[in-house]
Amino acid sequence: MSSYSVTVHNTNNETVAQLDLEEKVFGCEVKPHLFYEAVKMQLASRRTGTACAKNRVDVRGGGKKPWRQKGTGRARAGSIRSPIWKGGGVTFGPLPRDYSYRLNKKVKKLALRSALSVKLKEDKLLILDNFNLPEIKTKGFVTTLSRLNIKDAFIIDDNNLHLEKSARNVPFVKVLRPEGLNVYDILRYDKLIITQSCLEKITRTLSA
Repeated sequence: MSSYSVTVHNTNNETVAQLDLEEKVFGCEVKPHLFYEAVKMQLASRRTGTACAKNRVDVRGGGKKPWRQKGTGRARAGSIRSPIWKGGGVTFGPLPRDYSYRLNKKVKKLALRSALSVKLKEDKLLILDNFNLPEIKTKGFVTTLSRLNIKDAFIIDDNNLHLEKSARNVPFVKVLRPEGLNVYDILRYDKLIITQSCLEKITRTLSA
């Protein structure tokens, strides 16, 4: 048996088929430094960057000169919204900014291949023929997970609304479509579950 061959299970944890995985995707050399780059990029993109302070232009009021320029004995003042006045604008305060940036496509693909290869080597990759649920019910989803002996998992399935809605309130479980496959969640969760149809899509994308 090839080291890149895996068994395909159903939701009753029964073996239904044997599958050979693409060596280029699931058997590549693991490069941990790419995990750092990919996760750093993802977390930076999630930052809101909404910190904001008003400068003297944004603070309301201050259109009239407080007192005449000369003859009062006081320091010159042009606006009550000057940064040196109480209630005035902030000098060089924070402004909304975008922290996101992009990785090179080749680097991103290589990081995903490395993460998938790690899951396969650690025997934490589970391929299911499908993850069909008869209805939207959290209890039914949890029962299925218990049959598979899984408590902590990142699940990839395509356009499965029953699964997505049944799993949204379950802690330590995340469900995404194949387009959402990412290094951060692969490494964050203990098990990676991929349905057979999604596996083909992922393999085509990452082997190109």
